[in-house]
Formats: sequence, C-alpha cells, structure tokens
Amino acid sequence: MNKLFEIDGREIGVGKPAYIIAEMSANHHHDLNRAMAIIEAAAKCGADAIKLQTYRADTLTLDADNDCFKIGQGTRWAGRSLYELYDEAFTPWEWQPKIRARALELGMGCFSSPFDLSSIDFLENHEFPAYKIASFEIIDLGLIEACVKTGKPIIISTGMATIDEINEAVKTVQHAGGTQLALLKCTSAYPATLETMNLSVINDLQHRFQIPIGLSDHSMGETVPATAVAMGACIIEKHFTLSRLDEGPDSGFSLEPDEFKNMVDAVRQTESAMGHIQYGPSINEIPSLKFRRSLFVIKNIEAGEALTPDNVRSIRPADGLHPRHLDDVIGKSAIKKIKRGTPLNWSIINKDAE
Repeated sequence: MNKLFEIDGREIGVGKPAYIIAEMSANHHHDLNRAMAIIEAAAKCGADAIKLQTYRADTLTLDADNDCFKIGQGTRWAGRSLYELYDEAFTPWEWQPKIRARALELGMGCFSSPFDLSSIDFLENHEFPAYKIASFEIIDLGLIEACVKTGKPIIISTGMATIDEINEAVKTVQHAGGTQLALLKCTSAYPATLETMNLSVINDLQHRFQIPIGLSDHSMGETVPATAVAMGACIIEKHFTLSRLDEGPDSGFSLEPDEFKNMVDAVRQTESAMGHIQYGPSINEIPSLKFRRSLFVIKNIEAGEALTPDNVRSIRPADGLHPRHLDDVIGKSAIKKIKRGTPLNWSIINKDAE
C-alpha cells in the first residue's frame, strides 16, 4: 500500500498538511444556489475539498411500510422511514458535476461517496478523482471492490466496524489491486460526544496497517480534529452547513462557517506546533542561553587564595565556566585578585594548584 496518494493534485499522507474535507451531505436542502454558497464558504474557511454523497433513495433502500424500514429510537431521525430520510437528503446527480467544477475553480478538490454500482458509473463518467466509503458501507465488499477497480484512491470510514471487519475491507482493497487507501477513525453517532471518540484508535490503525489514517468527525467544535492531527491524523472530515438554524437531516451535527474556520485554524496551528524533531536551542531560544547557570566568584578572592564552595558557585547568567567544572576548580588557587561577581574562567585559575 502507498503511504502517499493524490486527490486533484493534493498530496495526502504522513508528513503532509492534514487534508481537510468539508462534507456537504444534505445541507444544500435541495437548493442548488445554497449548495454553491456552501462551496464558496468552505473555500473561504480553508477547506481542501468538498465531499458529496451519490445515491438516490431507491439505490439505498425500499419504499416499504415494514417496521424494519422505520428508524427506531436513539437517533435524531427516529420515527421516519429510511426511504423518506434518504429522499430528503440525497444530492441531485445532475448537480454534482457543476459542484465539482465550482470547487475546482475555487482551488478545492471534490469527490464523492458512492452507494451502489450505478453511482460509481456516474462518477466515473464525470471523472471524479476518488471514492469515500461511508462507515455503514464498510461491510459492502462488492462496493469497495468496484471502487478499487476504477484505479482511484479509496478512503474508508470505520465507524462501528470491528477490527475483523476493517481487516476484511483492507484485504478486499488489496486483493482487488488497490494501492491507494486511507482509513478514517469514526464514531457513527450524530453528534458524537467527546467520551466516545477514542482517538487512541488512530495510533493503533497506523501501527496495524501502515497507511494514511484520518478522522471522520461528528463531534462539535475544533478540539477533537486538532487532537487527532497531533496524534498523526492526515485527513479530517467534517460536516459543513451555512446555518444550523436551517434545519435538515444533518444540520444538527454540522459546523457553521465561523466554527469550521476555527477548526481549520486549530488544525494548522497544531501542525505548526508539532514541527520536527530537533534538539538544542531553536533560533528563538538562542537569546535565552544567556540565562543558563555558570561558575562565578561570589566573594572577593585574594591572589593565591584557594577556590572553595564558599567563594565559587554555580549561578545565572552563563558568562562563566560550565557548571560541570565546579569540582575541577575547587581546591585550585587564584592567579590574581578576583572581585566578587567575576565570571570564572581558566585564565585566572592556577591549574597546577592542588
């Protein structure tokens, strides 16, 4: 597996700036003008890419009255039918090439999550550059294999998945000839609480698979993404909306522009603070070397007088001999009279004195 790959010319992987994805999802509310406004706002906020979802209600589920097609308690969509939810949330397919073109004009990438073979065919026909497998689809090995066979990079969210399921998905990519794969740690709750994030999984996934690892984040705020980047995440995906007041299926766990911008800033600041491995003083620390300790005469010493712990000590600043020489100078004698406050140096010490 490759440790680096590209989407729309942007290199993604360890050692590269985090690839920040604004997930539009259903936040367009079936208004193309609003979708375009989301793209423009995301670009201003510093997003690297817009992500779409390519499905129709008929490709995801059945329009049926059976109880199993009703959404139960425990989610924000309780009481609705799956078909009703997906019919409200889907992004019209005819919009998607227009959305991609606008994103590219604004300097962002744009790709999508396909949910069946027809959506892959559609995205291929319009030259979308990569595929994201949603957490709920990680067990659809046929879908994963079809995405891999396009030769495009694949990003897979791992929400709810056991390690065996993740292994199976990764092996499916490998057996299909895929070499460009990233996994995203994800908590499939909407919104997700901090105590359920388990970001330590990022390090474990890195250790197990040795491929780019990121975070698909449904928590609110910037703390979790910034922490994930500090732990090595090289992809951050967040739902993005113009306003949570405009209610929709995904509004309640999406970030507004100011919040998304704060998150991007927090991620970039974290990356800057991570820096690189360096020992010794940095450029900004060099002036502070002055305030290290060194050996000073702390009482007046006459010529020929012995240096003792009573008249020599390690103190600030750093103008005298290194403190490691304290035992070397004790017992030696002064060549000349030395005034209190003089930094000690070898030129005023009789080195031969016992």
